[in-house]
Amino acid sequence: MATVRVNELSRDDLFWQIEYDTNRCTFCGKCVAACPFSAIEAKVEKRRKVTSEGPTPTPNVEFKTMPVIQQVVNTANYCRGCGICEKVCPNEAIKPVRNPDNKFAMKIRGYTGNSHTRGGRSNLNSDDRALDKIVVGRISQMTDPSLDAQRHTFDMFAPLGRVLPPEKLPFEIKDGKIELKSKTPPVRWIYPVIIGDMSIGALSCRMWEALSIATAYLNEQAGIPVRMCSGEGGMPLRLLKSKYLKYSILQIASGHFGWNRIIDAMPHMQEDPAGVLIKIGQGAKPGDGGLLQAKKVARHIQEIRGVPKADLLSPPNHQGLYSIEESVQKMFLSFNSAFKFKVPVAIKVSASSTSVSVYNNLLRDPYNIVGGFFLDGVFGGTGAAHEISLDHTGHPIVSKLRDCYNAAVHQGKQGQIPLWAGGGLGMTGNLAADTVKMICLGANGIFTGKLMLQLAGCVGNDNGKCNACNTGLCPVGICTQNPVLTRRLDVDKVAQNVVNYFLALDSEVKKILAPIGNSSLPVGRSDALVSTNKAIADKLGIQYGC
Repeated sequence: MATVRVNELSRDDLFWQIEYDTNRCTFCGKCVAACPFSAIEAKVEKRRKVTSEGPTPTPNVEFKTMPVIQQVVNTANYCRGCGICEKVCPNEAIKPVRNPDNKFAMKIRGYTGNSHTRGGRSNLNSDDRALDKIVVGRISQMTDPSLDAQRHTFDMFAPLGRVLPPEKLPFEIKDGKIELKSKTPPVRWIYPVIIGDMSIGALSCRMWEALSIATAYLNEQAGIPVRMCSGEGGMPLRLLKSKYLKYSILQIASGHFGWNRIIDAMPHMQEDPAGVLIKIGQGAKPGDGGLLQAKKVARHIQEIRGVPKADLLSPPNHQGLYSIEESVQKMFLSFNSAFKFKVPVAIKVSASSTSVSVYNNLLRDPYNIVGGFFLDGVFGGTGAAHEISLDHTGHPIVSKLRDCYNAAVHQGKQGQIPLWAGGGLGMTGNLAADTVKMICLGANGIFTGKLMLQLAGCVGNDNGKCNACNTGLCPVGICTQNPVLTRRLDVDKVAQNVVNYFLALDSEVKKILAPIGNSSLPVGRSDALVSTNKAIADKLGIQYGC
């Protein structure tokens, strides 16, 4: 038994196993051709068959060589469970099956000496969300009639930009008329749902194009002022110089990728961007910078970012910023100046125990130039991260949003620096309910990213299926720069799905606002919420119902 190699990686160690039925297979080869991870291959197997004819047993041994589909077992070409093989098979002869006895995460560390990296979201406790234990429990009836969701006019706008309190508005009465004596900080009144920051690099060019088309259509045709954040890494020059730039929020992160091109394009911009977002951290991997692996740095990404084909790692923090006060003076002031104080500049941080301290300091900003506070929770998605960061660092968004809102209320400054929250919103597929609940807890609006990918056909989930965004081999063409794989994505269909979802979302948000009796967003109206969990109710300061 010395030939038994017990220390080598085996099929039983893998997270996903290929279940294959030889009798149903016609050996068309579609599954092997479609698998982006090369996790299956065509092989031949020698089969022994014993037959007997006649009244007495006379064994007749036959050996046949048969073509089969085999699973590849190694640390590079393992099955991610995406199910593309099952989708293309005409006879349902093959499919991935989850292996509950897997030891893959442990084995890959032992064999490679490296941390296990992947994309997606945290795979731990993703089904235990506080938002699912909260319902809208205040319904206006006889004493305070509810509204008609179909016929009533709703004012569903959220601010992006510094909102001055009444006593600081620079108004004066002159000749019986109210006049503005000096400029006020720029404010954009937009839809309370932003398409979250996903870079052109993390996403394929076709996926990014689909989101851009959907955003433009929602604004130009549907009358829904949705904004889309660029993510770190700049954007195509054609978009920077187009009239559609006004629907984009430009993000600068610690790597400053793509900003040379944005600066060069400023004299040629027809429109100002909707805003600038300074990303300090994200909820999926707080404390880490961005990561775009070399295999996803295609030629057009190199041109946009001005980099060679190499791993692009952003530092964990902005170099040269050592305090909140310094960030206000340097970052906010410089970007406000760059756009001549006409574009709101906001900050994005990962939710953590220090978030409230950051927000409190920003509320004291003497320049009135901090245009928003974006808070990202632990269940946010990412295109590439170490699994240890995804699963074991971060803070849930709901309680931290509530803490920040209560801190602003304590100072009497709620609403002055708009709160935007994200990180796992829409995980159940129903973003409307999550949006209204977060607004009632104090958010001015929310942002979402992973849901947009699911509308485009993402086959991954939060239980370890696919999660291969970091490999550059996305099987449906969403998170890859491979031209063969990107062609699998139908740009027009994805744009249509996103538009249709926002139309449904708009209707559903109104269906929740109407029974509350609100024709505008119920920011901070925690009295409208009831939790079926006592601990959650106590933590958030809302009613408990059982």
